[in-house]
Amino acid sequence: MNTSTDWFASWFDTDFYHTLYKHRDDKEAQLFMTNLVAYLKLKKGAKILDLPCGKGRHSVFLNSLGFDVIGADLSQNSIDFAKQYENETLEFLQHDMRKEFETKFDAIFNLFTSFGYFVDDSEDINVLKNIKNGLKDENSFAIIDFINIKKAIKNLVTKETINREDLQFNITRSIENGFIVKNIEVISDNKKYEYFERVKCLDFPKIKTYLDTVGLKLQAVFGDYDLQEFDEEKSSRLLLILSK
Repeated sequence: MNTSTDWFASWFDTDFYHTLYKHRDDKEAQLFMTNLVAYLKLKKGAKILDLPCGKGRHSVFLNSLGFDVIGADLSQNSIDFAKQYENETLEFLQHDMRKEFETKFDAIFNLFTSFGYFVDDSEDINVLKNIKNGLKDENSFAIIDFINIKKAIKNLVTKETINREDLQFNITRSIENGFIVKNIEVISDNKKYEYFERVKCLDFPKIKTYLDTVGLKLQAVFGDYDLQEFDEEKSSRLLLILSK
C-alpha cells in the first residue's frame, strides 16, 4: 500500500478524479444541503465555510440560497476552476484543513466523507480543532458528513471496472491497517496510471472520542441525507451536528 500521508494532494488534483466522480447526484446533494440549512435554522446572509469544496458545486448552491460562502480546498486545480463562480458573497481559497482559519463562521460544512484521511489520529483531531476554532460562537454549527463505516465494510465491493468517457477505471477495495483503501488503476490511451484513496475506519464511538478530545459538543446524529435517525446496521451515512 502506498503510505503517503498526502495521497489526496495528487489524486484530487487530477482530471481523472473529476471524471470518475462526475456522475455524483447533484439533486441528492442539494436536497441534503436544503434539509441541513433548514434544520440549523440558518438565516440569510449567514457565513458558511464549505471545507473542502472541490470544484465548488455545493458552495455555489449554498450561495444561491442566500448565504455568504467561502469554499476552501487543498487542490489548487479545483480552486482555479471554482473561481469562475465567485461574486460578492462567494469566494474560493486554497487551504489545507489542517491549518487554522482566521475567519469565523456561522456554520462549517465538511461534506461527503472529507474526513479521516490521515494515519495519525492527531491530524484528524487537529482538523476538528480548526473547525471548532472557526465557529463564531456557541450558536454556530459544524457538520461532519462521514460514511457509516460498519455498513460500508459489510457491503464492500472488492472489485469493479468503470468506463467513463475514454477512460477505464479498474478499482479494488480492501481493509488495510484500519483503513478502507481504494486502489484505482486508470487506463488512458493504452497507458496505466495508479492512484489510491484511503479513509480511516472510524465508527461512531471512535469519532466521539475525537470530539471529546477537542471539546466539540454533539447536538444531533442522522443516518442519511433526509435526516433520518442513525442506525448502525442500516444507515448509509453518519451525519454529526456539532457545536462549541
